[in-house]
Amino acid sequence: MTPLLYSFRRCPYAIRARMAIWQSGVVVQIQEVALRSKPAELLVASPKGTVPVLIVPSAQGDVVIDQSLDIMRWALQQNDPQAWLAVDDSAQMSDWIIRNDRDFKPLLDRYKYADRHPELTPLAHRTAAVNGFVAELDARLRGKLFLLGDKACLADVAIFPFIRQFVGVDRDWFDAAVLPGVQRWLRYWLESSVFAAVMAR
Repeated sequence: MTPLLYSFRRCPYAIRARMAIWQSGVVVQIQEVALRSKPAELLVASPKGTVPVLIVPSAQGDVVIDQSLDIMRWALQQNDPQAWLAVDDSAQMSDWIIRNDRDFKPLLDRYKYADRHPELTPLAHRTAAVNGFVAELDARLRGKLFLLGDKACLADVAIFPFIRQFVGVDRDWFDAAVLPGVQRWLRYWLESSVFAAVMAR
């Protein structure tokens, strides 16, 4: 049977999972979820109720994978044609992903939903996100095509959807900002065939 992926089109966690699956060539059935009306089957499989969730049928019973990074690794461990998992420094790759998920994501949420966090102005929330992560990412990317060198790796794909979301809050500001490394890197991923494929309606 074909694995089933519960997804939400714009969710950055779901985007990175779909990108890894598409890149691997593994065939899955994708079920788009309305976040205000989640299927009962999804909540049974993963009571936390967030996407993405992958259900992999097996003879011993369904295997539920409900963390986006685990879904990415599951797909790429089966087939990794561009060697996204094969990098010289896997610890450094993991560190960038952890910093994105643990440190940058809360700053991004405060900036994106600044009206819910009136303790700071939207500009102050954006500055915190830049100082807390984006500026260092830009410095890293000024001297490299990708985070760990001349080839894309898991970290690039895992972080890209969150930077895309950050940029979407005020695209005019981003385009005028002095962030050439991030701007070039973001443009590459936005124009990539893998992103186009996973965002097709």
